[in-house]
Amino acid sequence: MAAPKNLVSHALCNPDALHRYSLSDWDLLVRQARRAGLLARLRHVLEQHKRLGVIPAEARWHFDAAATLGAKQQIAVRWEVGKIAEALAGLAIPLVVLKGGAYVMAGLPAASGRLFNDIDILVPRDQLGPVEAALMLAGWHPSGLSDYDQRYYRRWMHEIPPLQHVKRATVIDVHHAILPDTARYHPDSAKLRSRAIPVAGMKNVLVLAPEDMVLHSATHLFHDGELPHGLRDLTDLDLLLRHFAFDPGFWNRLATRADELELSRPLFYALRYVRHFLATPIPQDFDGAMEHASPGAVPLAMMDALFTRALAPDHASCEDAFTPFARKAAFIRAHWLRMPPHLLFPHLFHKAFARHHENGQEPKPA
Repeated sequence: MAAPKNLVSHALCNPDALHRYSLSDWDLLVRQARRAGLLARLRHVLEQHKRLGVIPAEARWHFDAAATLGAKQQIAVRWEVGKIAEALAGLAIPLVVLKGGAYVMAGLPAASGRLFNDIDILVPRDQLGPVEAALMLAGWHPSGLSDYDQRYYRRWMHEIPPLQHVKRATVIDVHHAILPDTARYHPDSAKLRSRAIPVAGMKNVLVLAPEDMVLHSATHLFHDGELPHGLRDLTDLDLLLRHFAFDPGFWNRLATRADELELSRPLFYALRYVRHFLATPIPQDFDGAMEHASPGAVPLAMMDALFTRALAPDHASCEDAFTPFARKAAFIRAHWLRMPPHLLFPHLFHKAFARHHENGQEPKPA
């Protein structure tokens, strides 16, 4: 699987080789890493390997500024999760924090150098109304979406429209599932919540079990049509897998859980591309355990052509003539997996040709 000139992946996999980079290489690395949302994480990796000194002075401030922002955001995430829990305390329901927020709350290595756009939470479907009402009373309100997208979220999606705080502008994505009801795969949200792990020192705040955390990360990545930060999400998976692999029973549990939740295919892709981009160590016998999830030789070759381009940093230096097509194909594929044709084609038609939104703002893509 040949890849374009992806300096970010090379730097993450080979931090000891960065002393050979020229100033023009560092300039390009900073540009790629910023586009991928990985400046802070790359700095963390260099610090771990005691290689911060190789960063030339001209580039150092970019990394330091990103690290400062990352540290500030982690403090904000912990505080914001506390405010969400406080707002929902009267409902006495489990609040499961997902994705980046979960990595922070659980103190995982995947939180290191992680930047955030929002906080994702998972609550029972039958509690969506009370949860939204409680959050609105605490200052979070839907904003930035057209009437069409509001309807789309509430009727078809696995989450309600994003809620933004009126004062702090923080955004919450409230999920009742990790995939829409219309999606091809149907992981049981009750099973995810049943094995969630409490966060120390916080009442009714939980994170997914290790296997479920990996599966959710993989599912989100390979069912999301917007991939400007695809490589960042791959680094999340890489760090999760390296950390959880210290438990000798992890890999067997992961394979079993993937089958149980109907998520073996996205896990197959996740493992294939973390290995390609980040040389993630995966036991050889686990390849055999995942063989049943392979789409077959020809579809797999097509997926390789697509994802080795679409998951690279969204920068011109990482593109070839086929990259724009690969990104569009990833967008269409994600929607194809999430919606049946009779819903998909009208939705894509609307998104392609509806240029004006009722509130005059560009909405978060649905």
